[in-house]
Amino acid sequence: MEDTIGQLQGQESRSPWSRYNEKHEVRIIPNGKAITGDITIPGSKSLTNRALIIAALVEGTSRLEGILKSDDSYWCIRCLRQLGVQIDVEGETAIIHGTGGIWPNREGDLYFGAAGTIARFLPGALAAGSGEWKLQGSPRLSERPLAPLLDALSLLGADIQYEDAKGRLPLTLHAKGLKGSSVSLPGSVSSQFISGLLIAAPYAQDPLTVCIEGTVVQRDYVEMTLDMMRTFGIETEPTPDGQAISVKSGKYKAQSLALEPDVSTCGYFWSLAAQTNGHIRIHGINEQTRQPDIEILNVLEQMGCTVIRGADFIEVTGAPQLKGGFSISMKRWSDQTLTIAALAPFADGPITLTDAAHIRHHECDRIAAICTELGKLGIRVEEHPDGLTVYPGEPTPALLDTYDDHRVAMALSLIAVKADGIRIADPGCVSKTCPDYWDRLSALGLDVTLS
Repeated sequence: MEDTIGQLQGQESRSPWSRYNEKHEVRIIPNGKAITGDITIPGSKSLTNRALIIAALVEGTSRLEGILKSDDSYWCIRCLRQLGVQIDVEGETAIIHGTGGIWPNREGDLYFGAAGTIARFLPGALAAGSGEWKLQGSPRLSERPLAPLLDALSLLGADIQYEDAKGRLPLTLHAKGLKGSSVSLPGSVSSQFISGLLIAAPYAQDPLTVCIEGTVVQRDYVEMTLDMMRTFGIETEPTPDGQAISVKSGKYKAQSLALEPDVSTCGYFWSLAAQTNGHIRIHGINEQTRQPDIEILNVLEQMGCTVIRGADFIEVTGAPQLKGGFSISMKRWSDQTLTIAALAPFADGPITLTDAAHIRHHECDRIAAICTELGKLGIRVEEHPDGLTVYPGEPTPALLDTYDDHRVAMALSLIAVKADGIRIADPGCVSKTCPDYWDRLSALGLDVTLS
């Protein structure tokens, strides 16, 4: 069988925690039944990698419960271990023996897989210390922009040499400490650049102020970083408008904490309930989370679903007919753009999704990808620079590509539970955030065949 788009280059970024790597495609046979279940979801990818890197910088030993055991967290733990950090993983708990900001191993090659969070969070922590490391990632990660972060680190004292294109992996980082001062970063490309500098800021030689140019894409993720820094004992001083954040020199303090479930993954399961007029209750989460994808609940309600928000659970019940005929901004919660696009063909009116131009620079050009795949299904779709409009329609059988993108694969599965004859290529790409995704669908009573 011919390899589909992204499949070959994606294999090298898969980790020992991944599954389905030998499978070429997955098919879900719709049974017309409502999907129901009470479930739990693994920990947040975003919180896991923030917490792992900060815990590696502390003085003392930290305990993290509920880590996400996915490709991204595997490569993060592997890199930290190569730096000399002792990390013990037992089930979904990690014990991290911090280094106090002084890496025991000060040279070597570090591989990030396809993890954008590591590529944006770890270089600053490395630059704040001393040593020389070659940083590499998957082919797709090497295409993703890093220049704003790397330029800022260079201004603060890091010596960075590029092997290929400036501002991209692979590169060699010569670290000799970060100067304290004021440095500016654009907010329009990725909030992760800002978070990467903030995580390292306490270990700069003098107080560091991170100034943000323009509006911030997904500012909530910056707030998640600030919350995590406070949890580990570092206070920050944002200006009233949030466009500058000052951090004094200091040391993170060891902590024991439980990480909340990944709301981005929760969204697919709540959407399964919406799609099949079923109900899914997810435990261990409430609407007070900082994770911006919680916004999906409001949109599911707009589409006719019923949402129950408990103190320690959230339940979604679907509707016989989903409602459309609206436009919505995805700026805050763009990871769910493809999720809503996958529900839209089954709504009673077109749905337009806007303000998501930045997702063209994620694991793939997600806007182009979902438009292409919906087109293969015979669904009318209009592609816009910052989003798309999806019209109601009846999907026709097709083999769909995933572009080595976990969000493409999981979004397409929402169509496959309703429309027969849909096959999804490279099912193993879900290992980036939910390695057992297809098994979870089977456990909910779906007929899932991997071949």
